[in-house]
Amino acid sequence: MATTTARVTPGMHNPCISAQTVRNRLREAGLRACRPVVRQVLTRHHRQQCHLWAQTHHHWTRQDCQKVIFTDELRFCLTRGDGRIHVYRRRNERYTEACRDRFGGGGSVMVWGGVSQYHRTELVVIAGNLNAVRYREDILLPHVVPFLQAHPDLTLQHDNATSHTARSVRDFMQDRNVSILPWPAKSPDLNPIEHVWNLLDLRARAIPPRNVRELVGALVEEWGNISQQELANLVQSMRRRCTAVLNAAGGHTRY
Repeated sequence: MATTTARVTPGMHNPCISAQTVRNRLREAGLRACRPVVRQVLTRHHRQQCHLWAQTHHHWTRQDCQKVIFTDELRFCLTRGDGRIHVYRRRNERYTEACRDRFGGGGSVMVWGGVSQYHRTELVVIAGNLNAVRYREDILLPHVVPFLQAHPDLTLQHDNATSHTARSVRDFMQDRNVSILPWPAKSPDLNPIEHVWNLLDLRARAIPPRNVRELVGALVEEWGNISQQELANLVQSMRRRCTAVLNAAGGHTRY
């Protein structure tokens, strides 16, 4: 922040400089204050795997997209940052590692859900943290398996979280003939459910929840209020997502 920089930086002619002087000099250098972007750190291996996956799937047709149920879990915080934390960057540096951050607190709730072209699962509220046992017993057994039995043409997509890739979970899936879509690690740009979470967050906070119980109620209610057409549009963005990842050489994209 400019105020912090001014406080610790001595001036050439004065013992201290103002925050506005710092802002002026940064602006002259082509840097401007922006809110930090939340992005995962990608290694070379991550980028290679994302690029390879996108290369393999960028010819997906509308029918291919219809055959996948995209799932994920996310922790929603009761309060969010006030937006006053900024980073200084140039116009093309939005997604660089130095321009990322995350804020939020005041209590939280984790939820799990899945979306496809024509269907969605229930929004499942997860008490505490999610490990392999709880994923198998609280998510897969009561929700995923019955859902896939009702829609046998769908393939399950989930990411490479340790709770998803544990041997006990893989054996559980194999025993029940659950078809899994191979998925590269650290590739949220490829998953349309990430945009569903953003949409859900905005709607659930239209009337700011005062406590975690109200936050849970708002999330569950607004999950059901998202139109299926909105979900279908996001699912059908897969080809564009693959193209964007290819253009970014497996790195971060605008998604």
